[in-house]
Amino acid sequence: MQTSFLKITAATAALCFSTLAMAQQTYSVSGTVKDKKNGELLIGVSVKVSEDPSINVVANEYGFYSLSLPEGNYTLIISNPGYKDFEQQIKVDQNIKLDLPLIPQETETKTIDEVVVTAIKKDKNLTSAQMGAETLNIKNIEKLPVLFGEKDVMKTIQLLPGIKSNGEGSSGFSVRGGATDQNLILLDEAPVYNASHLLGFFSTFNSDALKDASIIKGNSPAQYGGRLSSVLDVKMKDGNNKDYNVNGGIGLISSRLSVEGPIQKEKSSFIVSGRRTYADLFLKTSKDYKDNKLYFYDLNLKANYQINENNRIYLSGYFGRDVLGLGDTFNTDWGNTTATLRWNSIISSKLFSNTSFIYSNYDYKISLKNDDTVFDLNSKIRDWNLKQDFTWFAGNKHSVKFGLQSIYHTLTPSSASGTTVSSFARNPRYSWENAVYINDDYKATEKLTINYGARLSMFSVLGGDTFNTYENGVLTDSRFLEKGKFGKTYVNLEPRISANYRINEVSSVKGGYSRNTQNLHLLSNSNSGNPTDQWIGSSYTVKPEIADQISLGYSRNFNNNNYELNAEVYYKDMKNQIDFKNGAQIGFDTGADVESELLFGKGRAYGLELIAKKKSGKLTGWISYTLSKTERKINGINNNEWYNARMDKTHDLSIVATYQLNPKWSFSGLFVYSTGNAVTFPTGKYELNGQTIFQYSNRNADRMPAYHRMDLSATYEPGSNKRFRGSWTFGIYNLYGRENAYTINFEDNPDRPGTTRAMQTSLFRWVPNITYNFKF
Repeated sequence: MQTSFLKITAATAALCFSTLAMAQQTYSVSGTVKDKKNGELLIGVSVKVSEDPSINVVANEYGFYSLSLPEGNYTLIISNPGYKDFEQQIKVDQNIKLDLPLIPQETETKTIDEVVVTAIKKDKNLTSAQMGAETLNIKNIEKLPVLFGEKDVMKTIQLLPGIKSNGEGSSGFSVRGGATDQNLILLDEAPVYNASHLLGFFSTFNSDALKDASIIKGNSPAQYGGRLSSVLDVKMKDGNNKDYNVNGGIGLISSRLSVEGPIQKEKSSFIVSGRRTYADLFLKTSKDYKDNKLYFYDLNLKANYQINENNRIYLSGYFGRDVLGLGDTFNTDWGNTTATLRWNSIISSKLFSNTSFIYSNYDYKISLKNDDTVFDLNSKIRDWNLKQDFTWFAGNKHSVKFGLQSIYHTLTPSSASGTTVSSFARNPRYSWENAVYINDDYKATEKLTINYGARLSMFSVLGGDTFNTYENGVLTDSRFLEKGKFGKTYVNLEPRISANYRINEVSSVKGGYSRNTQNLHLLSNSNSGNPTDQWIGSSYTVKPEIADQISLGYSRNFNNNNYELNAEVYYKDMKNQIDFKNGAQIGFDTGADVESELLFGKGRAYGLELIAKKKSGKLTGWISYTLSKTERKINGINNNEWYNARMDKTHDLSIVATYQLNPKWSFSGLFVYSTGNAVTFPTGKYELNGQTIFQYSNRNADRMPAYHRMDLSATYEPGSNKRFRGSWTFGIYNLYGRENAYTINFEDNPDRPGTTRAMQTSLFRWVPNITYNFKF
């Protein structure tokens, strides 16, 4: 009897254990999320489970998602701004591969939900651990008033808190006290070293070719590296794999055209997008300027092919060039070339792989000719890059990214030849930059999300040139490294962590720390940057720049997440910062080692960033404000005391609004105000050999006048049929004609001998624009 009881008890226990094991059995549901209309893979789409709101995963940057569910019946809720919410009923009793289609909202249904800068979902600011990040809605950028009517990602991000314009009309920007070169700008994963056209008045990014753009201010995940201040990650469209489309625009000084369509329907596609200005054509109508040249052009190309349901390859490229010439006496051109070959592979239902081979090149050329004298100057920076990235969906609580990157840099410093100066040719400098990283997005509890990881970066100086070592500009050592030999190697560990705690349904707090290092440095003596600014790598004298940033934030939403308020404070400590010594000789007519003109020290930046958004209704927009301070302390400058960095601006305000009057008419306006740039003005003068020599105050102790302006635009979209859609955009830049100072130069006053006068140069007053956009 006892034996029988034991057998029954054992059998019951085994049955219970088996039942429990079955109850705990989970399966994977994975796939990609696509635009149903054109087949484009969608980034950052939210996939929720109706029966368990705590399960909520986000598709990665290649449109792949994965979640784990016990056996049962479920309803998936898929949502993304600009698309209709989609529900999918599924029965889970095995691993499921499920591609999810989303249908774009039609123009008529979007008039109440228009928003230019938007989160991936309405309450992402309350749930994501990522700090200082914004995603741009490419479709709606065109509604903002901009200079010359050319919609521009770079100009749009300058309207966000913590991101400051480098000057009137410039596409250059600084983030949280960082210099222009401290921003990592990526186009389909390829670094872009000069992201501007026409001295900064246009950016290199043709919005017609873009799918997604996001910026992260300092607290970037570990998969990004190589810059101190920010990451601007721009991705091109894949191309429509269902139907052929043509779209473009005709403006007063530029036009653009894009063609996309399937190569093999629903299996492969392409997009080709081109743009050109034609100010030079107007010059040809003038007798005095007909031989001058002033234009840029760029070309975006991309194609993809689906090998099978788990593998797809992409090939994308960009080529852009600026040309500026004054007859035969002066000619200069500069531009970028990038190419990316990418292989996406779904290794398993939880593991996604992306392998990228990347090429990037930036170069400039200058030619001066006068009678028998000739002067040529050229420089370039070229990269070969291999990236291997993995995304591992380790359950519903962990999304782990890990991988490696290897870049071979070739930097050719400015080299000159000609009859006006002694020719000097410089050897290219080679370096090898490597990194490994791991990052986990961890949903610790229903309220707490943590994003943490680390990046190990290594930078090796390679042979092929003579390397000097300087101490405060004085030569202390010199060595020659044979080509192929390893010289100095810098190794840095970059830990990063950020966390978000959701206080309640409408508010959350965030905190984060990150370390970033930078081994490529841009030498510039202007705020806006010039095409001829020179890139150098870390060497025996130049050490890697290092930045440690801590930040705290608070977010609160109102009225069912239709209003949003975000506040962040930050403090950034920077090491090995670079500046020119007083009286630095950086002209083109010298072959001296530019490192001898540099000094090194530390920096600090701190501030408060506020942004309030209205995200739905006929009137949408945002107000952003930044209060900040940026300083440097470098031995040999300003008596070794702290001084204002060039990009220091105390106040920065942007007000942006879009009003949808009806399905045909919409209006947009913006107002910007900022403290003037920090500059150095003369405090005295003396005469030497008949020439006036100015004496200057402490470095950057003065200010340009405050900058402010208002822009307005109107967009008219007449009725359209299924195949053709057109719209007109009318705008005016600088509505009230403010003469903002571009430069201020000082000279002897001819009307009052012995005195000095300041001469201000202003660029734009009342610049109107008209653009016709079309799509068929």
